[in-house]
Amino acid sequence: MAEVLHPEIRIKPPGPNAQKIIKQDEAFASPSYIKEYPLVVERGQGPWVYDVDGNRYLDFMAGIAVASTGHSHPKVVQAIAESSQKFIHICGTDFYYQPFATLCERLASYLPEMGKKRVFLTNSGTEAVEGAIKLVRFHTRRPLLLAFQGAFHGRSTGAIALTGSKSKYRAFFGPLMPGIYHAPYSNPFDCPYNRPAKECEQDCNCVEKMQKSFQKVHDPKEVAAIFVEPVQGEGGYIFPAKKFLKDLRSFCDDNGILLVFDEIQSGVGRTGEMFAAGYYGVMPDIILSAKGLGSGMPIGAIIAKESVMTWTRGTHGSTYGGNPVCAAAAIATLEVVDALLPHVRSVGEAMLAKLREIQSRNPIIADVRGSGMMIGVEFRDTKTKQPVPDFMGKLEQVAFLQGLLLLGCGESTIRIAPPLVLTAAEAMVGLEIFEKCIRQLENPN
Repeated sequence: MAEVLHPEIRIKPPGPNAQKIIKQDEAFASPSYIKEYPLVVERGQGPWVYDVDGNRYLDFMAGIAVASTGHSHPKVVQAIAESSQKFIHICGTDFYYQPFATLCERLASYLPEMGKKRVFLTNSGTEAVEGAIKLVRFHTRRPLLLAFQGAFHGRSTGAIALTGSKSKYRAFFGPLMPGIYHAPYSNPFDCPYNRPAKECEQDCNCVEKMQKSFQKVHDPKEVAAIFVEPVQGEGGYIFPAKKFLKDLRSFCDDNGILLVFDEIQSGVGRTGEMFAAGYYGVMPDIILSAKGLGSGMPIGAIIAKESVMTWTRGTHGSTYGGNPVCAAAAIATLEVVDALLPHVRSVGEAMLAKLREIQSRNPIIADVRGSGMMIGVEFRDTKTKQPVPDFMGKLEQVAFLQGLLLLGCGESTIRIAPPLVLTAAEAMVGLEIFEKCIRQLENPN
């Protein structure tokens, strides 16, 4: 039986080597970078990260759900090396090469319920969102777009106009792209219409209320598309009522509106299905993918029904999107993730069960929700029942010093989004540290 590793902090971070790099970074890098805590990475392997001072950390955030196959997965590394030795760039917009065509075919093969699909490859999730904005307007000849409060779709100009998770992402960058309407997002734990959680889940009426509110100002026949995260990421790892997404699909069908699933964080096996659309059984017209698609290499995709991807020659393109090295990494990633899906579901179920056990002992945990390795742990004040963002931030810092890498989202939720190769034993090691850190904050003496 293989030995189970544990985090190891040899030198309290940031150690001397880390401090030198941090000092250099702070002197020259843009002040817009966030830097959650002073982690200075030297290398990674599987779900483990090693810093420049020799400390070992268990990664429960995977570089914001990006390192899907773990850090430096041998099959992905091999694909990158072999591809880079052949050629690094030729421009997929203008010329042909095998990895580009193979990746497009592979991505188009998922969710056969959507029908025949075509794929446009991008450098990132934000670029996929920007491209989708153009595509839906081109196809429908309609100007308006619907998005949701709490949504995160990126930081470029069009994507930030769709984003509704934090005011700081939008402040002082206006005027932003017009023609966008934001509606409340279904949240069975904390219903935007103050309905009991059980009632919200069983008989969600968010779409009905959204439609009535919207129609007071606009005609749905002017709407090109609804952009929605089937699981909100930055907004708090919120899993909506299943009826919510089904009703969105019906609303779109009734009004000739395209339904766009932003699966940049929820896709590539994160929920235990290749895409959350499969988890919910609701098929969109367009799926946007990125983050985990290349296991860390910069690549994204617009995956659309062939009947929808009607833009014509030269109306959209990309110099680097789907470059041969990133495409090779993505092909290898999808092969690994396809094989990992049963493992993701099994370990995810074990983690959910353990977290609910931890919740029973720690009342500050208000909710545990998720599927696969996309799990949100929400904290609320035990008396006021209000979010506690300070607690979330402190928990990140305390866990870091204990060798566990966490990242918050929403108002006061910790996201559990480890590399999909995380074993059940490693998961339990991390969750033991997680509870220990909660108790340390709750009982500092």
